[in-house]
Amino acid sequence: MTTDTSETPQAEAVSLFAPVRRQLVWVVVLSVISSVAATAPLIAVAELGRVVWPLITGKPVDTAHVWAIVAAAAVALVLGFTAAWASTMVGHLADARLQQTVRTRVIDLLGRLPLGWFGTRSSGAVKKIVGDDVSALHHLTGHALHDLTTATVVPLLSLTYLFATQWRMALVCLVPLVVTVVLYTIMMVGGQEQLKKYDTSVERLNATTVEFVHGIAVIKSFGHTGREHARYADETRRFMEFYRGWMGQTSLMQTVVEVLTSPLVVLVWVVSAGSWLITSGQIAPTDLLPAVILGLGLTAPLLQLGYAGQAMRNATRARDSITEFLQQSPMPSPTTSAPVDGSSVRLDTVDFAYDDRNVLHRITLTCKPGTVTALVGASGSGKSTLARLIPRFHDVNDGAVRIGDTDVRDLAPTDLHAHVGFVFQDTHLLRTTVRDNIRLTRPHATHARVESAARAAHIHHRIERLPRGYDSVVGQDAHFSGGEAQRLTIARALVTDAPILVLDEATAALDPDSEADVQKAVSTLAADRSLVVIAHRLHTIVDADQIVVLDEGRIVQRGTHRELLAATGTYLDLWERHERVRNAADTAGEGR
Repeated sequence: MTTDTSETPQAEAVSLFAPVRRQLVWVVVLSVISSVAATAPLIAVAELGRVVWPLITGKPVDTAHVWAIVAAAAVALVLGFTAAWASTMVGHLADARLQQTVRTRVIDLLGRLPLGWFGTRSSGAVKKIVGDDVSALHHLTGHALHDLTTATVVPLLSLTYLFATQWRMALVCLVPLVVTVVLYTIMMVGGQEQLKKYDTSVERLNATTVEFVHGIAVIKSFGHTGREHARYADETRRFMEFYRGWMGQTSLMQTVVEVLTSPLVVLVWVVSAGSWLITSGQIAPTDLLPAVILGLGLTAPLLQLGYAGQAMRNATRARDSITEFLQQSPMPSPTTSAPVDGSSVRLDTVDFAYDDRNVLHRITLTCKPGTVTALVGASGSGKSTLARLIPRFHDVNDGAVRIGDTDVRDLAPTDLHAHVGFVFQDTHLLRTTVRDNIRLTRPHATHARVESAARAAHIHHRIERLPRGYDSVVGQDAHFSGGEAQRLTIARALVTDAPILVLDEATAALDPDSEADVQKAVSTLAADRSLVVIAHRLHTIVDADQIVVLDEGRIVQRGTHRELLAATGTYLDLWERHERVRNAADTAGEGR
């Protein structure tokens, strides 16, 4: 067996922007050109003032020099607009390519991660990575580089010109810039800590909101609306108090920055300081004009960066989130799949742990073709974890899971899933036709095969009553109850025709009629298959060929229902408790 690990992105940081590095270099180059070209007309106006100043004293003016300055300003103006447009265009094209590349990498990695990875994360968390975080990168490629380059080049070029012409006025113009930087630095002290508190507050508020909305029916039924609404109101109040305090601190400083660096205040400062220098004979009147023209625009790029600060922080967090995700190791997959010589399932002295928490200990189990193996035990005993090792949702820490004599780790995913099907309690139907939902794992299955599977799963007649039968779209003109959706997934398993099938809580939370239909469908599945079933409702597995009882990750009993009832132990305790609950439910039903 050879395992493909060439694309494992662990061991070194992932460079998200490598595919668009050349375009980003062009964004910077074009931004530099546009910044220089945008500053050049201002410098031209200042120089024009110097050239035409002799007119005030009645001296002749070099008209050729004047027209040369005007021509240079006009060329710079056109070049500036062109370069700025090109920079924006290249940045957004780079953003489109980056998002396509990153989404492709994310989706590819999602397809190679262990299936168990998805069991510990909500669909919202996956959607955040694929959708929200990738979209947030737009600011970095589409705007941030251009803004950062402009915020650097424009002040640097302006100050260079001012210092070259009159260093005293350059120092005067430097004061608002220094004040802006200092005030922003003070304003950002503790900013990271406040952002963490903000994120925590938003998460807590969202959780309280979802809890209140989702539980409103139950809350109203028990008359606790006021109390639960008070919890929601208290959480909202805490968030508003935190946010108001934070904004109160930053908005005051932000207002001070905007006032001190506003064009009017800067103009008053530059003119006042320049007038004093002129009257004291330290500079000539012509030295004031460059400072007035260029000094007013020194702080504007920095203010623009400040306004875009939140978008920048969001984009940076998204970049870090995606990078962290892409650094996960996919499940090793063999480049060539080993042959399978049977459909029995064997677990050989299997140990498994989630992180540092041991879940299964020395599990040895054989499930033969044409038999039903039921896994029972209290919640947290390791039933579901054991079942999910068979379709390789996780890799064992020690021992092996085998199909026939072949280790599941030696099978390519497509071959493994061709041999192992699974039906879980949480059913997932896609927003497509009923037919396509049933033949999801066999897209080219004929209608006859789909209908045969639906009949065996006792869902065919329900489908026939839909507006368009098997062509009805789930969620649009086809709406199924929990039991009906469960039978659809069983039909899907029948179409798959895998010789091994794992059913995890397939009848949990179903009404008696739906449970009976599902049990009939399960009986159909059992023929010529190795069937592994997990059930809390013990009466549904009394006919199983073997019942395996787990407790704290260990097999403590095994045998048939009759054999286990004849022995004292965990199964007898579970059965007696189960019967008491059923009898109580029956009594309550008769009372109604």
